[in-house]
Amino acid sequence: MKFSSSKRRAVAAAVVILLALFFVRPGVSRLKARIVRSISQAVARPVQIGSVHLRLLPRPGFDLENLIIYEDPAFGAEPMLRAPEVTALVRITSLARGRLDILRLELTEPSLNLVRREDGRWNWEALLERAARTPLAPTAKPESEARPGFPYIEASSGRINFKAGAEKKPYALLNADFALWQESENAWGVRLRAEPLRTDMSLSDTGLLRMSGTWQRAGSLRETPLQFSLEWQHVQLGQLTKLVSGNDKGWRGGVQMEATLSGTPASMQVTADAAVYDFHRYDISASEGLTLAAHCDGKYSSADNMMREIFCTAPVGSGVVTLHGDAGRPELHGTHLSLNVENVPVAAVAQLVRRAKKDLPADLVARGIVQGNFTVRERGASSRGPQFEGRGEFTNLRLQSASDKTEFATASVPFVLNSERYERTNNSLRKDAEPFPAPNELRIEYGPFPVALGRSLPAQARGWVGQSGYAVTVRGDAEVSHALRMASLLGLQVVKTDAEGTAQIDLQIAGSWTKNAAADLAGFSLPKVTGTVQLRDVHATVRGLNEPIEILSARLRLAADEARIEDLNARAAEAHWMGSVELPRGCGMPGACLVHFNLNTAEVGLGEIHEWLNPHPNHRRWYQVLSAEPHGAASFLENLRASGKVKAGRLRIREVIVERVSASVDLERGKLKISDLRADLLGGKHRGDWQADFTAASPDYSGSGTLTNISLGRLASVMQDAWISGTGGGTYQLRASGTDAAGFWESAEGGLHFDLRGGVLSHVSLTNDEGPLQVSRWEGHARLHGGEIEIEKDELVSPAGAYGVTGTASLGRVLDFKLTRSTDVKLGAGSLVYSITGTVAEPRVAVSPVAETQARLKP
Repeated sequence: MKFSSSKRRAVAAAVVILLALFFVRPGVSRLKARIVRSISQAVARPVQIGSVHLRLLPRPGFDLENLIIYEDPAFGAEPMLRAPEVTALVRITSLARGRLDILRLELTEPSLNLVRREDGRWNWEALLERAARTPLAPTAKPESEARPGFPYIEASSGRINFKAGAEKKPYALLNADFALWQESENAWGVRLRAEPLRTDMSLSDTGLLRMSGTWQRAGSLRETPLQFSLEWQHVQLGQLTKLVSGNDKGWRGGVQMEATLSGTPASMQVTADAAVYDFHRYDISASEGLTLAAHCDGKYSSADNMMREIFCTAPVGSGVVTLHGDAGRPELHGTHLSLNVENVPVAAVAQLVRRAKKDLPADLVARGIVQGNFTVRERGASSRGPQFEGRGEFTNLRLQSASDKTEFATASVPFVLNSERYERTNNSLRKDAEPFPAPNELRIEYGPFPVALGRSLPAQARGWVGQSGYAVTVRGDAEVSHALRMASLLGLQVVKTDAEGTAQIDLQIAGSWTKNAAADLAGFSLPKVTGTVQLRDVHATVRGLNEPIEILSARLRLAADEARIEDLNARAAEAHWMGSVELPRGCGMPGACLVHFNLNTAEVGLGEIHEWLNPHPNHRRWYQVLSAEPHGAASFLENLRASGKVKAGRLRIREVIVERVSASVDLERGKLKISDLRADLLGGKHRGDWQADFTAASPDYSGSGTLTNISLGRLASVMQDAWISGTGGGTYQLRASGTDAAGFWESAEGGLHFDLRGGVLSHVSLTNDEGPLQVSRWEGHARLHGGEIEIEKDELVSPAGAYGVTGTASLGRVLDFKLTRSTDVKLGAGSLVYSITGTVAEPRVAVSPVAETQARLKP
């Protein structure tokens, strides 16, 4: 009885101790050295542990803190592995034998460095070789097995870094979960799941990398039989290019890659499959998906770092592209690869191009076949690098677009594969045209081949497509309309206009695959067209203009940063124009560029300009030349930004002929500024400045200027009534608004300071015995307001005396003036007032206070 009670007390005490150990986890510093020594012997590396704690439940083992496994000095000074927390579970049966046998190692958030030396050897190779030579039992060994077993090593939420010697690469694997175990007596297994990343940039959608495999015991690593499979899924193509090259190349699509490796490193069979789903450029969307896929087989030998018996196939429509040969180090075995393109439909190629080249017609139809054979060879150390050669051909090529009403057809387009320095022929590639193929850049050169552009003799084209970009040169005669439609078929941005005429072209179309540095995203640079075009007899219809522009002749020079029209000889607004026009390029949206011009004409009419600019001339007046167009009409000027000089030998404004006109003109999206407007007007001179704002519903106008030596007789002649003669001048200011004549003159406000000399008012006679009123000098100020011209206290000096003048004159030529004379000797009276009413053509004069005074009206 006592024995049973003592036994119960002993069991209870043991339970209490176990519970205490479970909660307290006492230190086991005496075992720390043994654990460090055990791990160090297993990995053949110095090991450091911060602290060790015993754990009993749920299974006995140890909690290790701040585990550090140092690196072999031959690979660097940074530790090979760091783990803040490690759990080591012990085999219970080994404790009965008085030995610590680790069943499982669990690493939390470890950081592992994989280092490759200059000789190509990795730091993990020695560990695998040591494990292969160590006589350990499999991880899942029987309980009766006396030998120590290889522990199951598992890591969660880890990070794997890659280094080349002492240099840490930006590539890493994040959130890495991996495991290592000994599968059988002579075989080990490994499993990895991680997310690739770059440490020097922010990435997303890099996919999930999975790897699993086994290898067996062997005398050396090269003789180790292995079987590995790799899978990379859910990768976004743009992020993949950013991961590999450091830049998002602008390509989009989902990527999936799979590979298997079997054999030994000395003789390994490699099989790989890669596919890109829904391939397209980032700024191109398409309803139908495009899949690019390829399958490759080959044999790899680590002894000479050589891939042999490479055979890759990629089906393209009803055709196929194959690659076969060997590839290795040039100084040893060299490289010899052959690429064959067999019966690939041009339609499939066009489908790929539509995903890579923007602005191609949506209804583009392509027909024809592509075939070719190409080789690449590299043997021994050579500064020239690998040598590429081979030829191919597009046969029965035909491109059509119903929307553009365009067709391109040619019997054959030959092309070659080349990496030699590009030879410029006839200066077809100019210094201002980018990009050039880099020296020794691999590229496809095509042509020459004929391009029918509507003339009896076709133009000739040739060009290249390479890693950096593409370029094509076109030279010959063309119909302008045909050339514009062909440019639209090829996805080039052209002026939307109906144009007919001929041109002699020498152009290069060039573009780059690299992203545009000015873009926020991976924007592709637009193709640039450079060169010269000699235009002849071109009739161009521009939206918003009532009549076409007729270019009799001109030379168009297209540089990388500007387009310049030189030696312009054109007709517009029934006038003959000559001069030049410059337009910067690369400004983005229409209207962003400032057009510079220098134009001159011998004679032009303001009415003709109005009719040319106005698509609805029957509904508008001559003074509305630059006013806003009716709602819904397309305005030629609404987005135009232009600055330059205009000269005209003669400007017709109705019956008024203005000569030697010159001005500086600035137009900023509907706001017009005319500066330094000089002209010979009515025998005198004019100089002034005018502004107009057409952006509002009712345009605003304002101007000021100076008139000198104006012939009043010529002014009367224009009015078809010789009511005045002499000369005049003055300064004026005027402001008005409105969309029609009534609104303009009703709103007009302004003033005129005038000075008339040596004139005669031929219809006005103040007394019966006097002739027409002669004006020696008339100086004063007139104000325009409410459709009337108002004069206050001006002085008119005639041979008969001086008069004070007040009154108004309407724009309809109705008069209401008073002339006040201080003394009148003949009549023996004091001050007299002469009232002038009626019209300019038939004025009536009355005098007061002498009622008998009569006025004689001159016929």
